[in-house]
Amino acid sequence: MRTNDATRNRDAPALEPRAISPKTATDFDAAYTSAPVWDIGYPQPAFQALATAGAVRGSVLDVGCGTGEHALMAAAIGCEATGVDLAQTAITAARAKALERGLTVRFEVLDALQLLSLGAQFDTGLDSGLFHVLDPATRIDFAQALRSVIRTGGRYYILCFNDLQPGTWGPYRISQEEIRRVFQAGWAVESIEPSRFLVRTVPGGALAWLVRLVAQSLDSQPLNPR
Repeated sequence: MRTNDATRNRDAPALEPRAISPKTATDFDAAYTSAPVWDIGYPQPAFQALATAGAVRGSVLDVGCGTGEHALMAAAIGCEATGVDLAQTAITAARAKALERGLTVRFEVLDALQLLSLGAQFDTGLDSGLFHVLDPATRIDFAQALRSVIRTGGRYYILCFNDLQPGTWGPYRISQEEIRRVFQAGWAVESIEPSRFLVRTVPGGALAWLVRLVAQSLDSQPLNPR
């Protein structure tokens, strides 16, 4: 049962969202027993460019962090970083990387629809390949759960397969219209730009969208996306 909208704190809506399927958790945990194709061993270039440009700042949440490359990237530039993922195997690997590199990162096994349980607020969020694996029925729940932990004025960056990518292999293809539909309440779509999502099986990577979102008060009017 959802909390009545009228009783929500406008800056951090209280939620009781459904959880991601336990079967999904099992599937992803199994995927990390060997190196999955999306685990390239270094940050996605699109996100590395954001970090280099100073767009990754403050307290950083890496949602669906896998083995932790983007949370570790944030920690390496001086951010307070947290990474969450459903897969225990991935989080174990991420913690080992942090220890090996001498970096302090909070890594937790956590359902991405239960982010409030972290008990923290963040200035920057990173999503490398999580949004495009979510079942369409859970995407609005996810956007709301995310909004509950990103401070007003904070940024959330998504790198996801786009609907121009040919073929049927891999995750869902995401359209710009779907991104705008999901991120309405409490968010402004600042920009959606063509990009690349690197995977080890596709030379040059898959066609992607790099999405920049700004967390707004729930009664704010969204910006006009370009």
